[in-house]
Amino acid sequence: MIRQWLDRFLWLAMIVGLILLMSAGCCASSANQKIHAEDTDEEKFSVLTQNKTTDPSETSLIEIKVPEGSEEKPPREREIMRIKQGGGILEVEERSDSVPVEEADDTDFVRVKDYIPDIEVLLIYATDQNFTGEIIYPFTEAYLRYGTVKKLAAAQEALKQQGYRIMIWDAFRPVSAQFVLWDVVPDPRYVADPRTGYSSHSRGNTIDLTIVTLSGDEVEMPTGFDDFSYLADRDYSDCSDIAASHAIMLEDIMMDAGFEPYSGEWWHFSDFDDYPVEEDFEPPASTY
Repeated sequence: MIRQWLDRFLWLAMIVGLILLMSAGCCASSANQKIHAEDTDEEKFSVLTQNKTTDPSETSLIEIKVPEGSEEKPPREREIMRIKQGGGILEVEERSDSVPVEEADDTDFVRVKDYIPDIEVLLIYATDQNFTGEIIYPFTEAYLRYGTVKKLAAAQEALKQQGYRIMIWDAFRPVSAQFVLWDVVPDPRYVADPRTGYSSHSRGNTIDLTIVTLSGDEVEMPTGFDDFSYLADRDYSDCSDIAASHAIMLEDIMMDAGFEPYSGEWWHFSDFDDYPVEEDFEPPASTY
């Protein structure tokens, strides 16, 4: 009789122990999923990070995906998804942090916004809202020599300290575009004749620009773009004090960054470092 009770007790103890063991395993698995992420798949690289926007005791998973077959190491920030634990529901947020681009040679043509993401670009000759009334070139992205872009980045940072940013009106202008410009307006007073010489814009080191506020609002300047009157020159005695102060600030900052201002146009600056005319490269056409 005692042996039967002992056998029943041992059997019951084994069942209880098994239940406790399974319960502990589930808890450990749940806790591990909450605080740790590890994936050996070559297509995905995951790291655990602290979500600074929530309680410090909570964690979030940052996942960076790399295309299949790519030998590229996961960059600092690319295609990042944040997965937060909250009420048993996973909330996914995209992060839009920029990815650093590789440094180029000074003579290379580069897209300006790749290196100065917060610069404004409004290429006037990519529209018909210019003095010719015609679209002069088919691209809407500004390109310059990398050496010139580095100086422009310095000017942008200096302007931001004053509460302004750069807006580009014209940058690299292909030789083919200069011929189009001349065909529309064959007047050497306003357009460089490509048959006898080239515009400095075709060197990739010249830029037409203005300034806007940090929020992108226009500010008062001496004239608009391509104003061919005497009001556009750098004698600021014939414009308002506010417009003059803006133009003088822009001129001083651009010169400090390594640019030479053109006396006849307050918006026109050329890199002190010269480059040859580029006759082959043309920026890719934009799709509308």
